[in-house]
Amino acid sequence: MDRFSFTECAKHTHSLRALFELLVNCATEEGFGEVAYGALNFVEPLRLAEYPPPTVAVKWPPDWCERYFKRKYHTIDPVVRRTPMLLRPFLWDQLANHYPLQPDERRVLDEAREAGLKHGMSVPLFGPLGRVSVVSFASPSDDVDPQDRIGHLNALASLFHTAHGEIARPGNNRGEKKVALSQREITCMRWVAEGKSSWEIGVILEISLNTVNFHIKNAMRKLGATTRIQAVAIAIRLNVF
Repeated sequence: MDRFSFTECAKHTHSLRALFELLVNCATEEGFGEVAYGALNFVEPLRLAEYPPPTVAVKWPPDWCERYFKRKYHTIDPVVRRTPMLLRPFLWDQLANHYPLQPDERRVLDEAREAGLKHGMSVPLFGPLGRVSVVSFASPSDDVDPQDRIGHLNALASLFHTAHGEIARPGNNRGEKKVALSQREITCMRWVAEGKSSWEIGVILEISLNTVNFHIKNAMRKLGATTRIQAVAIAIRLNVF
């Protein structure tokens, strides 16, 4: 499922459980059907109640879930510890390239791999008031390369995070807000929704790279978005295009 279709489906979803199932289904299509969503430095009131903070929702192998929460692995999990320090999506196998991992941190990753989470990646997500969340994806297969999927999974995580925020905090819902984008801003954002880079959009529209970035930044500002993907999600949910 592409990012536009995901956002269209999410637009008509009104519960965290249904939204998370949508994310899991989409990630499964990419070969990464083990998914977790966590709020790392704040308590998210809307979460699946059977899991303790910082977990908001999770779909892992049952045995690993039981062990992880029983042993309070979230206190030593390097993904939980290190995500706030990383700005971009990262592969679990590459964590040691960024930070020297402690023995207990390595143990969590090793046990996760033995439990069936053989290839994993995580997407840091930053919100207002310094809030940090994370979506993690893992595959039980040895035949997948997370590096090949990192771009699409990053987009899915960001779109999910935006949709979750609108469900969790309806008082902040922008549904009643009228956002007026120029025709050029709409055109640029449509191409962003298709996964095109600023350079590619410039070639398609026969305008300069700086002009493309100018229109995209204006659209993001009007939509109150901090990232391009978030801007696409908000625009679709508001029927801007």
